[in-house]
Order: sequence, then C-alpha cells, then structure tokens
Amino acid sequence: MQQYETVIVLTPLLSEEVAKEAIAKYSKLLKDNGAEIVQEDNWGLRKLAYPIQKKSTGYYHLTEFKAPGDLINKLEVEYRRDERVLRFLTIALDKHAIAYNDKKRSGAFNKKPAKTEEAN
Repeated sequence: MQQYETVIVLTPLLSEEVAKEAIAKYSKLLKDNGAEIVQEDNWGLRKLAYPIQKKSTGYYHLTEFKAPGDLINKLEVEYRRDERVLRFLTIALDKHAIAYNDKKRSGAFNKKPAKTEEAN
C-alpha cells in the first residue's frame, strides 16, 4: 500500500458540526475501503489565497493515510460530487516526505536549538 496525503477545503458557509460530519464521511469512506489513517489534522477556517466561488475563506482539513491506489479515484469522485468541497489535493508521498512527516509528528522541529555563547 502506498502512503498518501489529501487536503480538502470545505465551504465556509458550513457550521462546525456540518464540517466535522463531512470530514467524518470521508474518513469512514477511507476506512471502509481498506485504508489505514496515519494522521488527521484539522486546520480550521483559513483565508484562501484567491477567491473560489466568491468565497475568501474555507475550512481546511489534512488527512494522511495508507491505501491501495484504486481507492484514490473513488475518493476523488466523492470529493467532486460533494458541493461542500471547494478544492482538494491528493498526493502520493515518497520516502522523504514520509520521513519528514514522522519527524514533524514527533516534534523534532519544535525543539529550540541550544544557545551557544558568543566569543568576545
């Protein structure tokens, strides 16, 4: 199974509950078709880089998962059919991206470097 990462942008007109319901729908779709969800990250309401359908904000949600390749087509068809989804992007992760995501989850990038004393 290949590891993938998908980001969806939902319309900002949704309430928090409806947005969570939409995200749960796609998580369930992944699990029902044999995918293993590695991580989910809800980024919340954010400003878009450019207006989409006359909307300047959207709910962002990132899901990292392992799945067979044929599942991606099913998932993207569901995204296209759902009018709540403004945009989506699904990418296959290579070994370097997987290693980077593992380091990011473990907090390796949040640690502050040790201060070195300046020589006078």
